[in-house]
Amino acid sequence: MGMDAPAELGSFLRTRRAGLRPEDVGLVAYGTRRRVPGLRREELAQLAGVSAAYYTRLEQGQSTGASDGVLDAIARALRLSPDERAHLSNLARPPRAARRPAPRAGSARPATRRLIAAMDGVPAVVLDHRFDVLAWNPLGHALIAGHLPADAPERPAARPNTQRMLFLDPHTRELYPDWPGEARRAVSSLRVAAGAHPDDRRLAELIGELSMKSPEFAALWSRHPVRRCAFGTKSFHHPLVGPLELDFEMTRLPDSGGQGLLMYGAEPGSPSEAALRLLAREAGTFYAP
Repeated sequence: MGMDAPAELGSFLRTRRAGLRPEDVGLVAYGTRRRVPGLRREELAQLAGVSAAYYTRLEQGQSTGASDGVLDAIARALRLSPDERAHLSNLARPPRAARRPAPRAGSARPATRRLIAAMDGVPAVVLDHRFDVLAWNPLGHALIAGHLPADAPERPAARPNTQRMLFLDPHTRELYPDWPGEARRAVSSLRVAAGAHPDDRRLAELIGELSMKSPEFAALWSRHPVRRCAFGTKSFHHPLVGPLELDFEMTRLPDSGGQGLLMYGAEPGSPSEAALRLLAREAGTFYAP
């Protein structure tokens, strides 16, 4: 079985409702004692223009097929970001395609493998929607998992998973100076994936494993963070070359079943570029300036 979408919907709505105070949204808070943190269901329903009974059924997972208008109104009332609004829609009305069994473990296309192999000086990693590593070039391997065999992605039963590594692999934990920030970013991305693929049994198993083995993951997961982390900057403290400050971009590959190409780069002329060039030499690759 995959994720329980109605239960996830209720959890998501409750966490967002708890994060808003009446004064935040222009409501008068009578009295000083409130039994629940944040907005009451009745207050949220009032803001969204729906009945309290309907909103309660929605939060309890007893109502399906909410219209776009209702979901938009609830999203506005909860002040959701675009990513959170899309997540709300996925949970309230799971995509028809997601109801089909999730694909088996896939592999990167030969053309994609040739592409990343030709990316001299650019760490590149191909991930599926579960964050399993399907392929990496030598510099991508050296950057994020040099302590693992280079051919690890070729073995489907034991493929590295960037989420599992982050929370359960001590070598990976030491790679990120701001590990708490990296963990929040990872869980936010995993929430997006879980909402888009609610029937993916293997994805649900990964979440269950991390929840059982990592109290830090369980605490973050319970807060229901949702954000597509497709670009930004990451700090590394690499065991071979020391500090690195790298930009990253995640590009979705077309017609690939949700695979993404994760690439890193350094600012020209920066110490990080010099360190990346050194790492490229250590990885046996040629760095093209």
